[in-house]
Amino acid sequence: MFLPILAIVFGLMLLVWSADRFVGGASSTARHFGMPPLLIGMVVVGFGTSAPEMVVSALAASQGNPGIALGNAYGSNITNIALILGVTALISPIAVHSQVLRKELPILMAVTALAAWQIWDRTLTRLDAVVLVAVFAGLMGWTIRQSLRQPTDALAAEVAQELTAQPLPLKRALMWLGIGLVLLIISSRILVWGAVSIAQSLGVSDLIIGLTIVAVGTSLPEFASSIIAARKGEHDIAIGNIIGSNLFNTLAVVGIAGLISPLSVGPEVFSRDIMVMAGLTLLLFLFGYGFRGPGRINRVEGGALVAAYVAYTGYLISTMFS
Repeated sequence: MFLPILAIVFGLMLLVWSADRFVGGASSTARHFGMPPLLIGMVVVGFGTSAPEMVVSALAASQGNPGIALGNAYGSNITNIALILGVTALISPIAVHSQVLRKELPILMAVTALAAWQIWDRTLTRLDAVVLVAVFAGLMGWTIRQSLRQPTDALAAEVAQELTAQPLPLKRALMWLGIGLVLLIISSRILVWGAVSIAQSLGVSDLIIGLTIVAVGTSLPEFASSIIAARKGEHDIAIGNIIGSNLFNTLAVVGIAGLISPLSVGPEVFSRDIMVMAGLTLLLFLFGYGFRGPGRINRVEGGALVAAYVAYTGYLISTMFS
C-alpha cells in the first residue's frame, strides 16, 4: 500500500508541475507565431489545463479501467465547478464580462445533456465517441471564428496582459512545451498505476478513485490558475479556465478514451455522477450568464458550490464503506 500511495503523491506533484510548464510553453509559442490572445485563452490554455485529464483517461481506457477514465473526466467537471469556482468566488467574487464566455455557457449545457443521453444506456460505444470528437472539432472551429470576429473581448485583454507580464523566448517556450508533454505522460502513468493499485487493495471500484483522488489531482492546474487569476482581478480567465476545461473533458477526454476502448459503466454513473454534474452546470449557467448585465458568482453562491462538493464527496466516501 505504501508504494501506490507514494506513486499517487509523486505522480500528482509531477503532473501539476509538468502541466504548468506545458501550458506556459504552449501559450508563449502560440504568441510567438502570432495567434490572437482570445484564441490562446480559449484553445491553447483550455487544451493545456485539460491535458492531465486527457492523458490519464486515455491511459486508463487502454489499460481496461473505464471507471478511472470516466470518473476522472466527470469528476473533474464536478470538482471544477463546485470546488474550484466555489473556493475562487469565496476568495474574490467573480464577474463575467466576456461575451464569448456567455455564449459558451449554453453550449456547455447542451454538451452536458449530450453526455447524459449517451451514458443513459450504460455504455459509451465507439460511435458515441466519434460523435463527441466530431462535436469537439466543430466547437474548435466555432471558437477560432469567434476569436477572429471578437478580438477585443474582455477575455482577450486579460490573456494578452498575462502573456506580456510573463514573456518567454521562443526556444525556451518550445523546450518547456516538449518537457511538459513528456512528463505529463510519465506522471499520468505513475498516477494511474497508483490509483488502480489502491482501488484493488481497498476493494473499492476504480470509479470512486477516479471521481475523487484522480479527479481532484488532475484538476489542480485549473485550481491554481483560477485562484491566481481571480486574485489579480482577471475574472474572465478564472471562469474561462473552468468552462473551457469542462468542454474539453466532456467532449475530447471522454471521446478519446471511448475511441481507444468502448466503455461500460454502472447505473450510478448516470443516476448519481452525471446528474450532479448536470445540476452544477445549470447553476454555473444561472450564476454566470448575467441575464441583466454581467454575470457574477458572489461569495454566498461560492459557499453553496463548496457545500455541494463537500456533500457529494462525503456521499462517495460513505459508499466505500457501506
